Amino acid sequence: MKKLFAFFAVFGMMTIGASTMYAQDETEAQEEQAVEQTVTEEVADEVVTEEVAAEAPKGVHKQIKAKFIEGGAIFMSFVLLCLIFGLALAIERIIYLNLASTNTKKLLQNIEDALNEGGVEGAKEVCRNTRGPVASIFYQGLDRIDEGVEVVEKSVVSYGSVQMGLLEKGLTWISLFIALAPMLGFMGTVIGMIEAFDKIQAMGDISATAVAGGIKVALITTVSGLIVAIILQVFYNYIVSKIDGIVNTMEDASISLLDILVKYNMKK
Repeated sequence: MKKLFAFFAVFGMMTIGASTMYAQDETEAQEEQAVEQTVTEEVADEVVTEEVAAEAPKGVHKQIKAKFIEGGAIFMSFVLLCLIFGLALAIERIIYLNLASTNTKKLLQNIEDALNEGGVEGAKEVCRNTRGPVASIFYQGLDRIDEGVEVVEKSVVSYGSVQMGLLEKGLTWISLFIALAPMLGFMGTVIGMIEAFDKIQAMGDISATAVAGGIKVALITTVSGLIVAIILQVFYNYIVSKIDGIVNTMEDASISLLDILVKYNMKK
């Protein structure tokens, strides 16, 4: 009986020990599985983060820089120079024309008052203190008032042509860059297509991957040239319209000046 009791006791202890060991092994396995799952999730999160970062849109300046490099440094540099020089000339003309604008009604009134109060010298002093082509034309006319109204009219017309030439200074260069930019772009297009056909000839077969690079260069240079031409054309048209307005103002003001001088001579 004691032996049987001892056998059951030993058997129970072994069973309890095995259960304990099995429970520990199961707990360790669960912990390892949890750790592996955590690591897997972290790696997956990192991969997703990298993919999102790769797919995130770049800045505008970075995209332009990338397209500039892809389009080829040689032709893209020439197109960029056309844009820089054209904008520099256009901005210079815009500043000059804005400074050349004059309130002609006020100027004519000041000249008339000066003629009535201080004579021709007072009117010439008003013109000297006023900037712009209109005041310069008036000064040239007043400087020849002693020779008659007809001489004054000829002087105003002649000097008006000179001032008009100064207003249009630099426009030919802007128009040159407007025409040159797309021509350079088209030249890059032709060269890109030639490179694409050279690759097709070397491979002996048509492959989209092989010719895509040359065609891409061709399209980038063409688009760049057209964009530069469009930008410069807008500035060019604004400058031309500004010049036309100033010239019309000069013509109207010159007629008014002649009327003032005729009245002045009649009073003398």
